[in-house]
Amino acid sequence: MPTGDSPTTTSARTLSPIAAGFLEDLRGWTPVSPAQRRLQQDYVDLAAQGDEAFRRRPRPEHLTASCFIFDDTLTQVLLCFHGKGRFWVQLGGHIEDADDSVPEAAFREAAEESGLTTLRPLRRTPVDLNVHPLGSGFSHCTAHWDVGYAAIAPRDARIVVSEESEDVAWWPVDRLPADAADEFDVRLHTVLTELGAS
Repeated sequence: MPTGDSPTTTSARTLSPIAAGFLEDLRGWTPVSPAQRRLQQDYVDLAAQGDEAFRRRPRPEHLTASCFIFDDTLTQVLLCFHGKGRFWVQLGGHIEDADDSVPEAAFREAAEESGLTTLRPLRRTPVDLNVHPLGSGFSHCTAHWDVGYAAIAPRDARIVVSEESEDVAWWPVDRLPADAADEFDVRLHTVLTELGAS
C-alpha cells in the first residue's frame, strides 16, 4: 500500500492531465481477476498522490508502463531479453515527461524497444498490474508499480533490437523461455484471461 497524503488531502489536489487521465482509466476498468481488483485500489491511491508517482525521481517506487505484444491469434508473445535483469520479459519502461498518458508511454516504449511501427493497441485500459521489487542493479529504483497494456503486431514485421535489450523474439504463450522473469507465466495468464483468450 503506498504511503503519502490522506484521501482527504489528495481529493482536494489539482492533478495533472496524466494523473487525472490514469485515474479515470483505472476507475473505469473492472479487472477479471480478483487479485487485480485488490491491486487496483492500491494503484488508485498511489496515482492520487500526484505527478511524482509517475516519475522515476525522486521516488524510489513509482509507476512504470509496459506492453504485452501478441500476434493476431494471441498465441505468440513478443519478449525482450532484459540486459540488467537477465531475463525474458514484456517490453516497457519508465514514463517520460513527454508522455501524455500511461498507455502512450507503454506503446512508445514497446515501439522503441522492438523497432515495430505497426503496433495496434487493443484498448486504453490496463490488462495487468504488478508491483515488483528490484535488485541492486537498478540503482535508484527499489520497486516498480508496473501497468501492463496489450497490443497486436504482425509476426512478419521487422524487429530491431534496442540498446536496452540483448534480444527480442516471439515465443509461444504456452512454451515460454526457461529464463523468463519470475512469475511471468502468471502475469501472462492474467493478461490472456483479461483479454478473453484463456
